[in-house]
Amino acid sequence: MPTPESQSPNAINNNIRIAPSVMCADLCNLEKDIQLLEKSGIDLLHFDLMDAHFVPNMPIGLALIEQLRDKTDCEFDIHLMVDNNDFFVEAVAKIGVQQIAVHAESAIHLDRTLSVIEGYDIKAGVALNPATPLSALTYVVDRLDFVLIMTVNPGFAGQKLVPATLQKISDCRAYLDKQGVNLPIEVDGNVSFENIPKMVAVGADILVGGSSSVFQKSGSRTENVQRIHQAISLGLEDRGV
Repeated sequence: MPTPESQSPNAINNNIRIAPSVMCADLCNLEKDIQLLEKSGIDLLHFDLMDAHFVPNMPIGLALIEQLRDKTDCEFDIHLMVDNNDFFVEAVAKIGVQQIAVHAESAIHLDRTLSVIEGYDIKAGVALNPATPLSALTYVVDRLDFVLIMTVNPGFAGQKLVPATLQKISDCRAYLDKQGVNLPIEVDGNVSFENIPKMVAVGADILVGGSSSVFQKSGSRTENVQRIHQAISLGLEDRGV
């Protein structure tokens, strides 16, 4: 249903942002697919950049991200699943991206790496695997622009939600509130039509949509994004917004 400019889906849904995971797109027709996503009203493009070492997969690389940069006005959301974070931070910063998340588990000098990201005037985030405690954020929270909660173990699309991660999203929101910081929580992993209301209800703000939502084969890109907005609305009702 068309939405008036004064009430975009994003505005109606309390600025919950949708970030399609590019690794789940049609990589043989990627430019066309991204154009469809832009018309559907998504907010970010999420790139899972892997090194086949920190996680045993490598679906996309730096060259693809670089070639796409001048093909779209969408913000680029980079999720580094790598061991050598500083190398990849520098590489994607030169391409022109808007936010980067590094894994607490792989960053040997996490504070320094976050400082490098800040130095490029790029939003900095920390990604946490399902079993990584929130305490990993304690001494860097003042450097963060967002937190990325993995709701599956990183590396592959199509996994089932790790059940405890819904509680972790809620605990993260409470932790950030206690710290007195208002940071968005990004969630990545089985962000399905069924799970989105639960995730939003407990505090998720950025939804990385993959094969179980944005790219679900039963609907078009536009239909799927509309379904996501409907699911977000349900979650916001439960959140009391």
